[in-house]
Amino acid sequence: MSAGERVRARTDQIADLDDGWREAMHAVPRHLFIPDRAWCHPDDAPGYVIDRAADPGGWMKAVYSDAAIITQTDDGATVGKGDYTSSCSRPSLVAAGLGLLNPFEGDEVLEIGTGTGWTAGLLAHRLGDENVTSVEIDRAVFDRAAENLNRSGHVPRLILGDGARGCPEGAPYDQVHVTCGVDEVPYAWVEQTRPGGTIVLPWMPRWEGGHLAKLTVAGDGTAVGRFHAGVVYMMLRSQRWSPPEMEGAYRDSATYLDPRRVARSSVGADIAVSAMLPDVSGAYADQDDGEFHLSVWSDDSDAQVHYSPDYKRVAVLQRGPRDLWDELEAAYLRWIAWGAPDRARFGMTVSPDAQYVWLDTPDNPVKGPNAAPSR
Repeated sequence: MSAGERVRARTDQIADLDDGWREAMHAVPRHLFIPDRAWCHPDDAPGYVIDRAADPGGWMKAVYSDAAIITQTDDGATVGKGDYTSSCSRPSLVAAGLGLLNPFEGDEVLEIGTGTGWTAGLLAHRLGDENVTSVEIDRAVFDRAAENLNRSGHVPRLILGDGARGCPEGAPYDQVHVTCGVDEVPYAWVEQTRPGGTIVLPWMPRWEGGHLAKLTVAGDGTAVGRFHAGVVYMMLRSQRWSPPEMEGAYRDSATYLDPRRVARSSVGADIAVSAMLPDVSGAYADQDDGEFHLSVWSDDSDAQVHYSPDYKRVAVLQRGPRDLWDELEAAYLRWIAWGAPDRARFGMTVSPDAQYVWLDTPDNPVKGPNAAPSR
């Protein structure tokens, strides 16, 4: 199968992709933006090395699969295995984000995170090179993206700098397209968007996964919108975080709430917990014989929760000034009391002073785990 045939085969499989973006993906093929040697990271299988020189057919097949291609680890300090720090995102996720933009002809777009340059090329093809500004913080990634874009025949405006500050020199923009995860939305992006313009971003809170959000900028200096598909993106560099080192003795307790339900019941629950406990993170794993372990932590406290099918009660260990499992349990049960709303009912508002998640309408903010919504 030729490269052109693979492009068409892949784009034809992407649901809800409008004709404009489909044509852009045909005209700006992904393989022009992938290095000869990289790491393929499928969503549902182990990752593996792709090498164009050693296996050109396998390389091309991976490039036109619906998988992320990792192009940098550890900010370039290592080669191969390590923390993923730059990639070409899965085509279906790229399509989901671009589809939410829904641009008008002549719209000016600010992209945060150039990466390989592929999405900048897609934007430039649809809107014109002169209407696309893309910001990248990493010099090596920036240089490779420029080369990739030149090879594709597109020359959007590329800026080497911190995407958290946007690019005020070209503001205001009609749309902002973000290709890295953020927990806190930089207000600079709102300031640099025209009233009525949109910001599409991956909201990546500390608790459980990410959510694609589309915010519209209002005339009062706020941006408001809802959450859409689930996503996983690398974090904006200034918002990276890692688990803290903990010390001290644990306090023993127990619960009847199955931690598997808290961790896996619904993405609506994930959003509610993230809104009520924004500084709390978690990780979990299935263990032998049906057992399940959940770890929960904040900057100063942590909890270990262990479920076993042999016991009615679930063992809980907590330490630090906060009882994090108790807080998490209260937040989850509060979501249940609301009727277990799903992701589509939640949204976000960003203002000059704050950011908050709401349920159903912006005047109904999600509060702490022991408080109901405002109505």
